[in-house]
Amino acid sequence: MTHEMAPTPQVRIFGTVISTYTRIVQITCEESGVSHETIATAAHSPTNRHPFGKVPFVEVDGLELIETVAITQYIDNAHNDAALQPRAAAARAVMDKWVGIGNTYLFPLFENGLVMPWIMHRVAGMELDEAKITRALPQISRALGFVEAELAQDGAWTGDRGKNGQFTLADIFLYPIIRALQVTPQGEVGISQCDHLSAWLVTCENRPSIAATRWESEP
Repeated sequence: MTHEMAPTPQVRIFGTVISTYTRIVQITCEESGVSHETIATAAHSPTNRHPFGKVPFVEVDGLELIETVAITQYIDNAHNDAALQPRAAAARAVMDKWVGIGNTYLFPLFENGLVMPWIMHRVAGMELDEAKITRALPQISRALGFVEAELAQDGAWTGDRGKNGQFTLADIFLYPIIRALQVTPQGEVGISQCDHLSAWLVTCENRPSIAATRWESEP
């Protein structure tokens, strides 16, 4: 009796398992129909080949890629006919703007102010840094208010989903960033007060790519 070898995944993702940016690459692979595997790799471990000690690091098509924007755009361009990126220049600029907002402003604020304090408390058993959370909450509240107002005004990065909306890399970047905030007690309360943002999260959660990449610890 012969045993068939499992096919080699098209994308190998080296990164921490519970990671916003590892999940962004995983979602992009799922949306692009690309097989992938994630090799648990700590950011500063000797096996991480990222020159600046970040994750994820990716092997795809004989390439070694770093930086999640470059990785996701390559996978979408090379394997998905750029279906996750608007064709129109103006719409693509809006997508890029929101990817930038997520990476530059929302992720550092949410991660440092709420997500990591709770991870260190729940996973590492450290005392919850309530002072850090208290300092961050006003800024987080303002950021959520900004996102909610933009969604209410013109759909922000989502466009008119009922007619010509498109699930794009902006959705893929923003979903794990905002979802990580939502699984903290304070983040859950804040997001529950944002009707448009909450509705967008539900829309994303109905996609198979989101369900397939759920964190094991995710409620």
